[in-house]
Amino acid sequence: MAYGVGMGVDFGKQMVLVTGASSGIGAEFARRLAARGSGLVLVARRKDRLEELAGELRVAHGVTVHVVAADLAQPGVGERLAAEVAEFGVTSVVNNAGFANFGAFHEEEPERLRQEVAVDVNAVVEISRAFIEPLRAKGHGFLVNVASMAAYQATPWSSVYGATKAFVVSFTEGLWVESRGTGLRVMVLSPGATRTEFFEVAGSEEMAGGTRMQTAGEVVATALRALDKRVTPVGVISGRMNRVLAFAGRHFASRAMGARMVGRMVRQS
Repeated sequence: MAYGVGMGVDFGKQMVLVTGASSGIGAEFARRLAARGSGLVLVARRKDRLEELAGELRVAHGVTVHVVAADLAQPGVGERLAAEVAEFGVTSVVNNAGFANFGAFHEEEPERLRQEVAVDVNAVVEISRAFIEPLRAKGHGFLVNVASMAAYQATPWSSVYGATKAFVVSFTEGLWVESRGTGLRVMVLSPGATRTEFFEVAGSEEMAGGTRMQTAGEVVATALRALDKRVTPVGVISGRMNRVLAFAGRHFASRAMGARMVGRMVRQS
């Protein structure tokens, strides 16, 4: 499930658009890409945080950094974002932005659920569609969509989140096949529980199910190691135990068994 695209990404030639760049995994992507010489377009709602990070990276690495404040829950965000950054010459995209709601589905606020689907699914599709043609034309960059370990089994008490991330995995795998031979590397990154602001937004660390949390640095290092390879995999899961659990869930447990197991882990935590 991989194809040859040269000897790894030349990061010094990249202008990478990163969504959700104001904190967590997105900010870590920005720092590590800047350290490798990539220019950046940082996208998130909190412009003050983006400006602070941009200043840090310009001083530390001497790279070009643009800042775009955007609410990814709004419809049509892909086309608007592409128009706003057209002059920057984006060569690569990291669709990292996302959030979860934690609680029983029947008790969740409908508007909050709408926003969750808008950011975790609609924005990924719209941004991918808006940028994939120019990225394929340039032919030396990458499109990384960030999913989650939650994609590989049902996730009781965060059922919508798990379903959105399952969509991201399937969607990206399809784009990976469609992009073969174009020079554009397409990959889905699936972190497990990661110590970021994610759980504060979700409202509880219980949805981690008591599993060991990785750092954002560990997650991004996994992605960059994959992009450094001559052959880029269709997807990578961050963390050895997470890879074991995903494999076991797909090959040794029924869907019902997996859902019950995750439910027990969340209740016990």
